[in-house]
Amino acid sequence: MASTLKLEIVTPEAMTFSEDVEMVTLPAAEGEMGVYPQHVPLMAQLVSGEIIARKDGKDIFLAVGEGFVEITGERVAIMTDMAIRAENIDESKAEEARRKAEARLAERLDDEEAAVTTAALAHSLAQLKVKRRNR
Repeated sequence: MASTLKLEIVTPEAMTFSEDVEMVTLPAAEGEMGVYPQHVPLMAQLVSGEIIARKDGKDIFLAVGEGFVEITGERVAIMTDMAIRAENIDESKAEEARRKAEARLAERLDDEEAAVTTAALAHSLAQLKVKRRNR
């Protein structure tokens, strides 16, 4: 039995993560999911939040946006609109983005503007959660 999974995270910009890990915790629409090697095949919707990947007994934290995850017994493949490692998050920029998005949501917006602004707010909140957890 394999003791690791290949975790691959792809954004529109690039492959942001591709490593063998021991387990992955991710924010699915149905709730937080833990994935170990030999997991039953599954596809799920990903929501903005935190991914925790355990590698060599240490946790790697990433902020992620919405997307999809495909899980097999050997691989976790994530397609998302944002993925940033905790150490690469600029807390002041994320806080400023949160403030701007909240102010914008207080305005009268059409459906498309509201959706874009809500997604920006979710991205900034996910980054702040990950960064502040790992101070």
